[in-house]
Amino acid sequence: MFCVQSIEMAIKYLVSRDYLESAIQDYNRMFHTEYDTSSEKFQNYYKDVSLRMKNRELDILIVVNMFLTGFDATTLNTLWVDKNLKMHGLIQAYSRTNRILNSIKTFGNIVCFRDLSSQTDAAIALFGDKDATGTVLLRSFEDYYNGFTDEKEKYHKGYTELVNELLTKFPIQDFVNKVITLEAKKEFVMLYGAIFRMRNILTTFDQFEGDETLSINDLQDYQSHYIDIHDELRPTDEAQKENINDDIVFEMELIKQVDINIDYILMLVAKYHESNCKDSEIIVDIKKAIGGSIELRSKKQLIEDFIASINTSTDIQSDWRSYIQKKKGEELASITALLRLKPEETRQFIDNAFRDGALRTTGTDIDKILPPVSRFGGG
Repeated sequence: MFCVQSIEMAIKYLVSRDYLESAIQDYNRMFHTEYDTSSEKFQNYYKDVSLRMKNRELDILIVVNMFLTGFDATTLNTLWVDKNLKMHGLIQAYSRTNRILNSIKTFGNIVCFRDLSSQTDAAIALFGDKDATGTVLLRSFEDYYNGFTDEKEKYHKGYTELVNELLTKFPIQDFVNKVITLEAKKEFVMLYGAIFRMRNILTTFDQFEGDETLSINDLQDYQSHYIDIHDELRPTDEAQKENINDDIVFEMELIKQVDINIDYILMLVAKYHESNCKDSEIIVDIKKAIGGSIELRSKKQLIEDFIASINTSTDIQSDWRSYIQKKKGEELASITALLRLKPEETRQFIDNAFRDGALRTTGTDIDKILPPVSRFGGG
């Protein structure tokens, strides 16, 4: 004979399992898998979800208890908590996001819908050091924005102080009108890198929105000069974070995080088009945006030629796509003729490269596009 409590628990279990089964079926339809709640298939489902999270195929994972422990993916950066966690369970859950990935992800972001501050302090004191809260947790927005002195009496400049130093020591016009020495370039790179690292932290605070101090135009100007100096001084193309003379570091990962994309440029082009191609200030903004982008500066001439071709009847989006296809065809035809490649095979080879995001240099793919070569020499 079952007690009432046992019956209620059994019903709750069955209802929960039904929900889980339904969620797994949705997952199966999305990823073309065949998992269910049976013991063997459920373990495979768990492993598959873990792998897809690590490979960034899933954007958000809603959990109750599973995946709060025993699961590690360095790409995870935010944990939303609506549960009364404490002690080792709290530390384990928070640890899902604390894996450093690169210079962009130097910490995890915890968003709590419940007040867990006392539980967090207690857990840190028990499993670490009662005085380690300032080390384990980020400081307040005001500290990073205005500066602070740490527990070792060392002063750390705040964002506003760093920006004021940048504007005072390196006014924008200095890069245009003055010859910047190598030492000044190094100082600028280190100062601007410190500002970018600070912005990377401050963007996690809601208070920072609308209070960035540097305008978007100034930011793009400085970023353009930063990339120019990087291109001038870098010793190799191998690393994204490169050391010059062992005393300077370029934060190219952080620069790429805020890189301008072509959609933003086309939006500005559309505004220029709406002004009947007369607003020269928009052209200046476009050039600044291109100059401040690692990806787009190599396509500067392509974009400028397109802007020069537009008129009042231009449909920006569709005409841009047609323009790109035309230029792509012209350049491919030129390369094919220059190297005497097989036209159809070469076009297919390039289409596959764009599809895969890489040029395949192994196997027989390259051989198929090459012209016949005499085994006896002579070309």
